[in-house]
Amino acid sequence: MWWMVIGGTVALVLVVVAGNTVGRYTGLTVPRDTPETLSALLKPHYTVTRPEGEGPFPTALLLSGCDGPRDNLPRWAEALKARGWASVVVDSHTPRGFTEFQLWRLICAGQLLNGAERAGDIAVAIDDVRAMPFVDGDRIALVGASHGGWAILEFLSMADHGEVPHILTEWPESLAADPLDGIGAALLLYPYCGQLSRASRRGWRSEVPALFLLAKNDAIANEEDCLTVARREARRGLPVETHVYSGVTHGFDQQEKAPLSTLGYDAEATADALARGGAFLDAAMGR
Repeated sequence: MWWMVIGGTVALVLVVVAGNTVGRYTGLTVPRDTPETLSALLKPHYTVTRPEGEGPFPTALLLSGCDGPRDNLPRWAEALKARGWASVVVDSHTPRGFTEFQLWRLICAGQLLNGAERAGDIAVAIDDVRAMPFVDGDRIALVGASHGGWAILEFLSMADHGEVPHILTEWPESLAADPLDGIGAALLLYPYCGQLSRASRRGWRSEVPALFLLAKNDAIANEEDCLTVARREARRGLPVETHVYSGVTHGFDQQEKAPLSTLGYDAEATADALARGGAFLDAAMGR
């Protein structure tokens, strides 16, 4: 009898998980806020890094993996600052309380704040940073690690297909006519490109230069999925590039890891990624 109870419990959990995944993927179970409401939630938690001077500077939005902002984002911010870039870390976790009780693990499992939802954070952050006096609103780059890269891909695909991100009632005012206006590059660090990614199914259309920096034999986000997406978009004439690092793990540029994590930090690959990614962003902006 107890085997039947366990089996029934497991089956119920699987049904709930599957239902939640479908509901969030379609947006049917996702609460929606106005851009103003979401901005008020996110804005107090932006972390700004900028060079000396008044600007305006090309500016990168930095988005973390599913475990929230870690040491890799300040590392990218400082490397970009040395190149004359400003940057803004967009923290999707802290203002929602997803850093408590390891709730971020539900994000990693696709049960909270998936890529299509987090694309709304990107939209609102673009609108917010354009209002910052030191930002060149015509030279904005999107830089995302893992889940953050997935969110960027969703943002590109949803913008090009006329689909408002699931957590928003509408696009922010400055994005309403063209959500990708002023977006000059997308730098994607080992992003998720699997079946729950719209980019994997339908791609995007706009000629936003994109660079995928991937880990070979990535056990968390299969790099082959991203390579398939990149090759398809490149065949369609879009400016998409890839680089694959051997001998590293997912999150190779991040030293802060969860307890018992099997992922590792690789200083050599990180240094190359910072240089390669920075050079890509500079070139995309004509610098």
